Amino acid sequence: MRPATLTLPKPMLEVAGEPFLGHLLRYVAGQGGRRAVLCVGYKGELIRAFAGDGTRFGLNIAYVEDGPRPLGTAGAVKAALGVLGAAFFVLFGDAYLPIDYRAVERRFLEAGTAGIMTVYADPGSYHPANVEVEGGRVVAYDKVHPTGRMRFIDYGLSAFRASAFAGVADGIATDLGAVNRQLIAAGQLAAFEVQQRFYEIGSPEGLALTTAFLRGETNA
Repeated sequence: MRPATLTLPKPMLEVAGEPFLGHLLRYVAGQGGRRAVLCVGYKGELIRAFAGDGTRFGLNIAYVEDGPRPLGTAGAVKAALGVLGAAFFVLFGDAYLPIDYRAVERRFLEAGTAGIMTVYADPGSYHPANVEVEGGRVVAYDKVHPTGRMRFIDYGLSAFRASAFAGVADGIATDLGAVNRQLIAAGQLAAFEVQQRFYEIGSPEGLALTTAFLRGETNA
């Protein structure tokens, strides 16, 4: 998304009349969220200035900084464990996921696992399949070397117990995929299949589709 992201962090890109982050925070609040922890790095001060304490979005927002070096998705969550609590959702600041978060929460609690991954059956129209599901659990996940048994993609919304990050070293850049693979090996990653497509702002095409969706110009 350069050159726009040379001066703005991606969640601050304008979408349908305001920074994308505003749409995301309101949706989280509308799904019953009351607290949000924003893990910020690049130009995080712009995110703080926009979102503030979260009151105008119906949320109580706390912030955790990456520090001098990016920590990766799992590293950032590990750094935030002190304010996240015993169990929490994880989602990304560049994706809009129009699904029922409460249903994901119910499935997570019923499964009793350390984590849950939302998955979407996508026969190559958006991204190559990278997730294999069996018996309500994720049994394989690989974005680099997908297999013919994989029918789903990682939709982007997860929930975890804090214990899932016990093996992530403090201050070391670590991808969330590493945590997911550890949980898979232990049989501790449940799956929740969603039916709605996701929207993202990681490409000009994705930005255009997301803008149209948030303006109510499309239901697809």
